[in-house]
Order: sequence, then structure tokens, then C-alpha cells
Amino acid sequence: MADRYLHLTGTAPGRFLTRRLGLPQPAPLRRWTLETPHLDGPLLHLTAGAPAITGVAEALRTSGLTVTERADRPAAIVLDATGVTTAAGLGDVHAALHPVVRSLAPGGRIVVLGTVPSSDDHHQAAAQQALEGFVRSLGKEIGRGSTVQLVRIPAAGIPGGASAHAAESTLRFLLSPRSAYVSGQVIELTAAAPDPVADPAAPLTGRTALVTGAARGIGAAVASVLARDGAQVIALDVPGAREELERTADRLGATALPLDITAPDAAGRIAAAVPDGLGILVHNAGITRDRRLANMPADRWASVVEVNLDSVLRTTDELLKAGAIPRGGRIVATASIAGIAGNTGQTNYAASKAGIIGLVRSLGPRAAADHGVTVNAVAPGFIETKMTAAVPFFIREAGRRMNSLSQGGLPVDVAEAVAWFAQPDSTAVNGQVLRVCGQSLLGA
Repeated sequence: MADRYLHLTGTAPGRFLTRRLGLPQPAPLRRWTLETPHLDGPLLHLTAGAPAITGVAEALRTSGLTVTERADRPAAIVLDATGVTTAAGLGDVHAALHPVVRSLAPGGRIVVLGTVPSSDDHHQAAAQQALEGFVRSLGKEIGRGSTVQLVRIPAAGIPGGASAHAAESTLRFLLSPRSAYVSGQVIELTAAAPDPVADPAAPLTGRTALVTGAARGIGAAVASVLARDGAQVIALDVPGAREELERTADRLGATALPLDITAPDAAGRIAAAVPDGLGILVHNAGITRDRRLANMPADRWASVVEVNLDSVLRTTDELLKAGAIPRGGRIVATASIAGIAGNTGQTNYAASKAGIIGLVRSLGPRAAADHGVTVNAVAPGFIETKMTAAVPFFIREAGRRMNSLSQGGLPVDVAEAVAWFAQPDSTAVNGQVLRVCGQSLLGA
């Protein structure tokens, strides 16, 4: 559904009126296209204190942007604050960014590099945790469609430059148009070495990806982006959506698999469909059955938990146990900001999506150690779909405006985040829950 307010603020009379009334000023977001794969301008590389890691400059060059230490109108700014270990050292963060933050181009990116807060040094922990509050606040005030993130890179015990190398896929994603609707996020990397990418233009070539709930909406967008990036896609949805599922699959050159993910034999049928192994498993299928708890019968509660959470747990466990997801595989689940912030009338849905977050945080480290597989989740906010188009007008407008970018996201925004998790060189990204919500004020 078209965002008429966003269109209005793009006109001169609309800008004048909304400024006089003190209303939000959303900026059109620039998303990835084949013709415009990179941000337009240089990348300004700054430091605060003495860096605690090496190889950052080399990692930044993989972004496709020209890296410089001086720029009048940078498209992106990366501040290496890994060496900030004291409260006084936070002054270096201010000193580095204060003179240049106004010069950031519209739709620009700011990424602050930090390290994991120490459990042994409370001064370091305080200083590094302070960066989170700084980044989340800057994201809310930066404006003009720009975004701000914090990436925590492990420093201790990593041989020269290895930790920065592990951050390359994350930096490429955050410093590109693919992350247009991601802001105010904290991403904590592991020290895992990335797998090589044979073809940067099609990084998922040679991998089979299965996407549940793929007939329409976010699931169809995820299937499309994974296919664009080279994956052989299997699109799964309930038999009742067969016609729409087959249209989506035909458009992408994918395989349609009509299957109820809650069926007892779902995992076995998925494994049978991928005899050579499933490189990417995307749990996207989900339903809502909204009512306040006092008015919610048991069947509405149970159906949401079964589809959104229990089926994800069951199929994941069975596919890992059967070895159907080989080493280097990727599991990506769909959570929601409702699982983080809660939502009136959605106790069942919010419980199921919070459960996905618990699954990711618990299974991620163990799946990596035991199976060589990463487990992550996206948590969408207000995304423009047929479902949100049916939401009453005032609630819909509140959903669109109550984030730092003052607009709803698109299904492709979620899909780009899933594709980043799925890349071979995203091995260091594990156990993470990425909010794709424009830095929603809910649960912030």
C-alpha cells in the first residue's frame, strides 16, 4: 500500500506544512538495485583511542567504497572505538564524530566498532556498553534517512587482523543500500573464520535454500532475494496456498513444496526434497490469531504457538539430527518486535516470537560447535504488506511513524537481512537477533 504521507513530505508544500506543524519528516530510502549497488560517496574511517584490533582498513575496502581519513561529504563513517576502555576515553568518541556528523550525506551510514564488554574489567565493560547507548541515541537524531549501528568485534586472543576479517560481510551489509531499514542495532560477532565466497555477485551459488511461508509477502521476498544471490530455492507453504506458491516459484525458477510445516512428517519430507543437503533454512511461516488474553480461547493460543514456534523447534531439531543441514549451513528464523516489546491483543503471537529469540540465543553456539551451522533471526517491525494494509488507518500510521526513519519498511528489507545471515562469509554472525524496524520506538 502506498505511503501517501511519505509522498506528501517529498513535495515543497508538504515539507512546508509538516515542518510548520512539527510533524515527522521521513526521507525516501535508497535500496539496493543492480544499477546502484553501493552508496554514493567515500567512506570516512576514524578512530577513537588506540585500536584494539588490526585489519579494519582492509576489511572496510571490501565494502566497495573508497576509504579515506578525510572527506567533505562522506556516504559513510566508520569509527573504530575498540580501544575505548575508560569513561574518559569516551571523550575521544565525541571528538571524532562531533566535527563530521553534520557532513554525512543523506541516506548515509555510521558504524561504530566496539568490542565485547569484559566480565573481568568493569571499566572497559562500562566504556564499551556506553557505546550502545550512544549509538541508539545517535540513530534517533541523525535524520535524513541515515542509520547508525554498533558492531562488536572480539579482540582478545585473535591473531593479527583475523577479527576484522570476520567482520567483512557485516560491514558490507551495513555500509550498503541493503540495510536501508536497519538502524540502532548492536551486532556481536564471534571469532569464527568466514567461509570463502567464490562469486561476490552471487554469493549463494551452489547452495539450496528452503523458505517456509514463501507464497506471498515477506516469505516471497526472501525467496526472491536468495534466488537473486544464486541459491536454488525451494518455496514451501501450506497446500491451501498452492496456486500462489506455484506462481511465486515459477517466477523465481524455484521449486514449490506444498506442505503444512506443522505436519508430523514435515522434517522428513523436507530432508527427502534435499538429498544433497540443505544449505539455508529460513523459518518464515507464521500466523496471527489476535485477541486479548481474557477473550482468547485455547485453540487460538495453541495454533499460533504451534505454527510460529513449536514447528520451528521440531523441524530444526530433526533436520540437524539427521544431518540434513551440512557444515557451513545457515538457519534463519523470523521473530518480531512484538516478541521484544509486546503488543496488545497478541499475547500468543508475542510469546511465540519471543520463543524464537530464546531458540536463537541458546541453539546458536551449540549448533556452531556441534554441526558447524549458524542460527540467527530477523525481527521485523512495521512492514508494508497486505496484512498491514488491512490495519485501521490510525494504527497503521502510528506503526509507520513510530521509528527513527518515520516510515514502514518493505518485505525486501527483511529479505536483505536474511540474505546477509545466509552468506558463506557470515560465519562470525551467530546467535544474533536483528531488528529490521527502522529503529522502532517500541522496545527500543
